[in-house]
Amino acid sequence: MLQVFSNVKFSACKNGIMPIRTMTSDIPSFLESTFSCPDMNILSTERKCKEFLSYYGQLTPEDKGMFLTLLSEKYGVNQDNVTRVAQSVAMSQERGEAVLLSTQERLRNTLLPRYQQLFRQIGRIDGGVKFLVDLRADVISRQLNSTSEIAVAYYRALNTSLRELLSLWFAVGFLNLQRVTWMSPCDMVQKISEYEAVHPIRNWTDLKRRVGPYRRCFVFTHNSMPHEPVVVLHTALTQEISSSIHSIIHSPGFWPGGVKKEPTDSTLSPPTNDVSSPNMEKEDPNQISAAVFYSITSTLKGLQGVELGNYLIKKVVHEVQQEFDHIKQFSSLSPIPGFKEWLITDLNQSIHAKVIGEDFGKEFITDSEQSFLQPYMNSSHSCVLELLKDFVQSNTWVSREDLERILKPILMRLCARYLYQEKRRQYALNPVANFHLRNGAVIWRVNWMADMSMRGLNASCGMMVNYRYYLSSTEENSCRYLEEYHIEASQDVLDMCAGIVPGTVQ
Repeated sequence: MLQVFSNVKFSACKNGIMPIRTMTSDIPSFLESTFSCPDMNILSTERKCKEFLSYYGQLTPEDKGMFLTLLSEKYGVNQDNVTRVAQSVAMSQERGEAVLLSTQERLRNTLLPRYQQLFRQIGRIDGGVKFLVDLRADVISRQLNSTSEIAVAYYRALNTSLRELLSLWFAVGFLNLQRVTWMSPCDMVQKISEYEAVHPIRNWTDLKRRVGPYRRCFVFTHNSMPHEPVVVLHTALTQEISSSIHSIIHSPGFWPGGVKKEPTDSTLSPPTNDVSSPNMEKEDPNQISAAVFYSITSTLKGLQGVELGNYLIKKVVHEVQQEFDHIKQFSSLSPIPGFKEWLITDLNQSIHAKVIGEDFGKEFITDSEQSFLQPYMNSSHSCVLELLKDFVQSNTWVSREDLERILKPILMRLCARYLYQEKRRQYALNPVANFHLRNGAVIWRVNWMADMSMRGLNASCGMMVNYRYYLSSTEENSCRYLEEYHIEASQDVLDMCAGIVPGTVQ
């Protein structure tokens, strides 16, 4: 009898080409055979795990969806067993503490999903941990794209099971800190370039600068995948805490007056743009007094939610202090993703409230700022807020020095308020702010025109922020944030929230 294959792949064998069956109809029987023998010897278990890896790797994206659906729904927690053992726990309370403890242990084991036991075994074979990281990436995608409430619940349980295992296996004690330089293995240097998500690397010259003098690039690797950076941290060694990303990575930006240029500040840059110059090999420790973390990237989607970046920062601080014991200033230079989107949303709500005669409850601009903006209004604007929204959305202020001077105090004040006051579940709304505040940093300085790339303009109107790490108080700051929801900020940032913006006419 002929069978119709939904997908057929071929692999080489000694006698020619051998078809590998990856039929959708095979998936239920394959999973059933995988879970049919829970008690196997070591060799059988290893063989089953390898078959699982091989089978899943041959599936099409569509078949992987069916595979994960069946895996999450049929091979999780057995609800009937949980109910029965839970009733036993209730009845055993009168039979003595020993019986009660034994029954509770049975309940704990019953609450473990069947697929988690398989994942533990897969983690012990060669390539197993990396497979589970990639598998979780697929689960996350399926969970995000599912429209069924029950499917999302099953995927969430599967995701949680994988995350818990990976959090244990990727604990800081199992990770290796490695500095990447131009002399590191080519595949590692190439991956540093490919994985950079915050400030994309443009070419080999750019990459050479970022791993060269006055720069430090550190990665965490795991013994199960030693050539794969799981998180990357780029650090600039500078004379003082940097206020612009362009001086660190030498990228051009769009500036008032329509000029595209590379700004400079007091950040120490490599002595020359000629990467072949012998001077590039020399660093003057006397010219270094600060370490600025300007890019941190978690490279694997399957490790999303597994805390790695905070440990990497702590490790890098230790490494830098070992190399330059006089450095006392540690800070990030961070993007502010989501600020512009948040601002446009709130402006729209405020404009709508004005139209229907209600009070939105937020003051975006002062009376004096309104007077500066009113001359730019035309018949298409019903109020000054619509004009402000147009300027922010279109980035037209970038090519106008007069508009830049007017918008600077407005946008910097609103940005400071966004970082300091806007919350989600009582923690900072901005994800980057939340990350650094959890680590014990301080919102230290909001920087105007710090990232004038199109990416920076669209994310945060060109602004960036320094999160300062005062080593003597990071632990206390972290505890207060996590336990009391307290955000530590510099006086300058607090003044901005109150409407006092340095370098502007009030």
